[in-house]
Amino acid sequence: METWELVARECVRDTVARYNHAGDAGRFDDMVGCFTDDGELAVVGGDTHRGRAELRAFFSGVGDTAPGFTHLRHCVTNVLIDVTGPTEAAVRSYFQVITDIGLDHWGRYQDRFVPVGDRWLLARRSVKTDGYAPGSFFA
Repeated sequence: METWELVARECVRDTVARYNHAGDAGRFDDMVGCFTDDGELAVVGGDTHRGRAELRAFFSGVGDTAPGFTHLRHCVTNVLIDVTGPTEAAVRSYFQVITDIGLDHWGRYQDRFVPVGDRWLLARRSVKTDGYAPGSFFA
């Protein structure tokens, strides 16, 4: 493995962590900053949001659809990074979301990352929720 690929992998991991920490803290501008200018978020079984303005509107509205929780923690595991070249990485991972009830919901991310400056950002994220706990704030 060459040094540039190791750097790419660490940059991807950094963006994955920053995205979830920002979302859990309600810092939607930081969350949107994890995407390219024309990046998109596709919710499997739902809508696709393209560009930073649509992403910001979507993220800031999620809490309105799930009122009442006092904490939110995304736990991302099994981050599998396939760097396909110096300009793209395909990434798959699992997520679990913890709220006041404990495990609230869980699913998978399927991502495409590209380098932008000294960061690797989300060009596309697909979110598939696999299940919800009874009493989920998000079901």
